[in-house]
Amino acid sequence: MACSRTCSRILGLSLGTTALFAAGANTVLLFPNWDVTYLLRGLIGKHAMLGSGLWGGGLMVLTAATLISLMGWQYGCFSKSGPCRSMLAALLSSGLALLGALICFITSGVALKDGPFCMFDVSSFNQTQAWKYGYPFKDLRDRNYLYDHSLWNSVCLEPLKAVIWHVSFFSALLCISLLQVLLVVTHFFNAFLGLFCSLCEKP
Repeated sequence: MACSRTCSRILGLSLGTTALFAAGANTVLLFPNWDVTYLLRGLIGKHAMLGSGLWGGGLMVLTAATLISLMGWQYGCFSKSGPCRSMLAALLSSGLALLGALICFITSGVALKDGPFCMFDVSSFNQTQAWKYGYPFKDLRDRNYLYDHSLWNSVCLEPLKAVIWHVSFFSALLCISLLQVLLVVTHFFNAFLGLFCSLCEKP
C-alpha cells in the first residue's frame, strides 16, 4: 500500500510537469518567431487558438495531477479515505487527465496534418497573382510537407520559418500528450493495485 502511495506521488509530480510543458508549448504557438503582432492581428491558426495545450493537456491534466498527488500524500480529505473512496477518486482523476490529454493529442495531430497558418502565394496553386493567409498544405495531395523539407521555406512567406515553428511545437504537444496518456494508464493500474492490496490486508 505504501508503495502504491509513493507511485501516486511520483505520477502526480510527473503529470503536473508535463501539464506545464504542454501549456508552455501552446503559449509559444501563439507568438510565431516571438512576435506578438500576429496574435494582435488575428493571424494565428485555429489549432493554436483552440488552446488544447492550455486547457486540455494543461489545466485539466494539472488538476488531475494535483488530486493524484494529494492521494499519494494522503493530504486533506484523502487523509482518512477508505480504499473504495480512493479508487473512485483515482478513476475521476484518471478520467479527467485522460480526456485532457486525448483532446490535446487529437488537436496536435490534426494541426500537423493541416500544416501551418501562414501567408502564401496563391499563384502557386492557380493563375491568380495574389498573397493571402491560409493553410497552403491542407489541400496539397501529391506531396506531404512533413516529409518534403524543400517546401518548408518556399511556400510560407510570412511568418518566417512558420513551418518549422508549427511542426516543432505541435510535435512537442503530440509527444507530451502521448506521455500523459501513458502516465494516466499507469496511475489507473497503480490505483487498482492499491485497492487490491488494501482489501487483502488483514485487519
